[in-house]
Amino acid sequence: MKREPILLNILKNDKGGKIVLSTLGVVVFVVAFCNLFMPHDSIFYISTFTVTILGKYLAFALLALALDLVWGYLGVLSLGHGAFFALGGYAWAMYLMRQIGDRGVYGNPDLPDFMVFMNLKELPWFWQGFDNPIFAFLMVMLVPAILAFVFGYLAFKSRVTGVYLSIITQALTYALMLAFFRNDMGFGGNNGLTDFKDILGFDLSLDSTRVGLLIITFIALVIGYLICRFIMNSKLGRVIISIRDAESRVRFIGYKVEQYKLFIFIVSAILAAIAGALYVPQVGIINPSVFSPLFSIELVIWVAVGGRGTLYGAIIGAIVVSFASTYFTSALPEVWLYALGGLFVVSTLYLPKGIVGVFEKLKVKKEA
Repeated sequence: MKREPILLNILKNDKGGKIVLSTLGVVVFVVAFCNLFMPHDSIFYISTFTVTILGKYLAFALLALALDLVWGYLGVLSLGHGAFFALGGYAWAMYLMRQIGDRGVYGNPDLPDFMVFMNLKELPWFWQGFDNPIFAFLMVMLVPAILAFVFGYLAFKSRVTGVYLSIITQALTYALMLAFFRNDMGFGGNNGLTDFKDILGFDLSLDSTRVGLLIITFIALVIGYLICRFIMNSKLGRVIISIRDAESRVRFIGYKVEQYKLFIFIVSAILAAIAGALYVPQVGIINPSVFSPLFSIELVIWVAVGGRGTLYGAIIGAIVVSFASTYFTSALPEVWLYALGGLFVVSTLYLPKGIVGVFEKLKVKKEA
């Protein structure tokens, strides 16, 4: 009997996922090609700014995917996933800061500029090792995973659910935001970490580096999608959905519900952190505003608008709402938050399954 490749097997019966990932792959290829190989005066040339914006949207898409895993399938509405995203971003930003060397404003090869400004004489202990990219990448995943484990263990063990869990997750990210705003935390305070020069030896100002980051972000999104789809296609996924729909029954049957919840929460936190690490070099800055409750609520809007519990719907929602947010902030700077809130209200009232639900309805009507 002929066996299908693992990739095709994971995406089997996932037509929506195939379409979304294929479309994004084509867009990334066209944008990369037009940026690198078209003359700047050609109508087919695509600017490096567009490359960066698209890369940021794809990083957001990976973050939305992480949230959809815990909200759409596990039924845990986290209003603090921005914390994992920010921690991953800060961990990778620390590596980028160490690559600046003596090219900073103060020319100090051992200390970042903000530490020189604060009259620090030596590197804090928690910055040690971040000049190594492998160590930094491990920290990108490990730090948020530890936080997710500690928080999830305490919350799930105490059987905190529903709106109470949502409030606690938001309190978590708010507490972290206040902590990172402090200058003595050693993370740049209000200004955060910025002025990055290189990444893995590649100049961040070069178009080729920007295109490389875009492609890497797309690959990370595909891998993240495959991991989530693999989990949901497995027996584990069926247990997760059962916990969402009838937690008491699943517990009564004998499943250790807390362990399943904790595992999915940690996987989701790691995906969110990797999204943060991909976001930082493309945007060029990370500061405590990423911990803000508003950002974490915006993540929920992405998933709700795209279609909760579909994975590819979360990707669509993140890109569509991020694009709308970019447009509204320039076209309607005074009222863009109201426009974004209106989008959420409309999708909640009239599109309970988001954009994906609209296409499903059209498909049913066509087949009828």
